[in-house]
Amino acid sequence: MRPIITIEQLTKTYASGHPALKQIDLEIRQGEIFALLGPNGAGKTTLISIVCGIVNPGGGRVLVDGHDIIRDYRAARSRIGLVPQELFNEGFESVWATVRFSRGLFGKAPDDAYLEQLLRDLSLWEKRGARINELSGGMKRRVMIAKALSHEPTVLFLDEPTAGVDVELRRDMWAMVRRLRERGVTIILTTHYIEEAEEMADRIGVIRQGQIILVEDKDRLMKQLGRKQLILHLQRPLASIPAELADEPLELIEDGQSLVFTFDTQREQTGIAELLRRLAEHDIDYRDLQTRESSLEEIFVSLVRND
Repeated sequence: MRPIITIEQLTKTYASGHPALKQIDLEIRQGEIFALLGPNGAGKTTLISIVCGIVNPGGGRVLVDGHDIIRDYRAARSRIGLVPQELFNEGFESVWATVRFSRGLFGKAPDDAYLEQLLRDLSLWEKRGARINELSGGMKRRVMIAKALSHEPTVLFLDEPTAGVDVELRRDMWAMVRRLRERGVTIILTTHYIEEAEEMADRIGVIRQGQIILVEDKDRLMKQLGRKQLILHLQRPLASIPAELADEPLELIEDGQSLVFTFDTQREQTGIAELLRRLAEHDIDYRDLQTRESSLEEIFVSLVRND
């Protein structure tokens, strides 16, 4: 797939002297769901704001569908929809009026049929005549999403879109994201709900201290950096791991009731068969065993804590 967004050597240092972005290089493919993960203050929102034309870059170049965000800003921005973290709506306008106005801001011809379907998809159609300041927080969030999609963008940025919203909106939103991708829309999201990225994203990017430290296909990332563990529930608890087994990657949990063996799925030999043989030699019996894989959240935490 060709890149829809190309970022080259992008930098940003604020007036305070804080270097928010340091030589960012990144390509985002057309039609993918790309999750940008990072701790608070890592530079996620700054990066998104520069691409969307809200914040000026310090240096470097950004292309959106081939259009430079500085030299050809109108064409670049017309291809982008943004759902920001903070709620900001015209409180005294009706839902219908504000969404229709947002479409007109981008020079799009009126298309009431499209906007009606958009509001229906977001469960807003029955509220189309209501003033925005009369809506609940969750409904206001839906209006923000409708505004971002009103001009039919080819790239949609979702900056913490489900933070503090109800389960119903979260479900509706991800259903819409899937439909948008089927239509070829590229989705870039930041989220604190890493299980959403694990379920939805095609690729994962991790940013830390203003630098991209990793970009990888999600499935490959899970396979390369994920851990697998074998958990053995013992017949009799152990006070400690026998010295003869100290060379094995073992950990006692649940007050000695269970043993955890961590193994590398990339190795040809996982070591499980050898471990079970050695346990039998030392009369350590188990009544049950199970395996578990590390989640994307665990991989993310290990990445941002370590070099």
